[in-house]
Amino acid sequence: METSLHRQLKTFYATDDQKEVTLDRYRIDAIDELGRLVEVQCAGLSAIRDKIKRLVKSHDVVVVKPIIMRKVLVKRKRKKGKIVSRRRSPKQGNVLDLFEDLVHFCNVFPHERLTLELAFVEIEEHRLPPLKRRWRQKYRVEDRVLLEVLDRVQLVHATDLNNLFPTGLPTGPFTTAELAKQIGEPRWVAQKIAYCLRKTGAVDVLGKQRNAIVYQEAARKRAA
Repeated sequence: METSLHRQLKTFYATDDQKEVTLDRYRIDAIDELGRLVEVQCAGLSAIRDKIKRLVKSHDVVVVKPIIMRKVLVKRKRKKGKIVSRRRSPKQGNVLDLFEDLVHFCNVFPHERLTLELAFVEIEEHRLPPLKRRWRQKYRVEDRVLLEVLDRVQLVHATDLNNLFPTGLPTGPFTTAELAKQIGEPRWVAQKIAYCLRKTGAVDVLGKQRNAIVYQEAARKRAA
């Protein structure tokens, strides 16, 4: 089911109410002021991978990926019922959350006709009690509502990914162990990030240091 967040972002990016347009057998979320096709993807990027791969053959496309930076939790006892609590979630989003999704999109991005736009947002998440038959479920998400677009970052070239790290990539050659230390994340997260950087061409592989692959930031290249 489409969320309010998805609908609101379509309106945010659309020009002259150009939303839900049919093109090349596909339903396109919006068309922006530059005439580019806009796809808002709140779910995983893998779901639209093949669609985008076909569309960029003949169209300029913007894929908008919301990154939830702040969240207000709104609880109700039943659908459309009275609000019983409202509080800010202690969890905050991270720009590095993108790489969890990008793993499944590396064969599409980068492309000369594709822009990947990160929309950093604050939302309300409306929750309901779990269904009784799903005893492990803690709650159900009724809807997600956009409160504010905090910032936007466009990724066009593979090396644009390297600018997402607040602390930057390690200077000179590095392994995933050194990357993990640099960004303050577990090594398995650094390994996933390094995979994305390597597959997109954002870093080059220099060789091995014992069993560890050695990487180095690539020079800026034109998207292929």
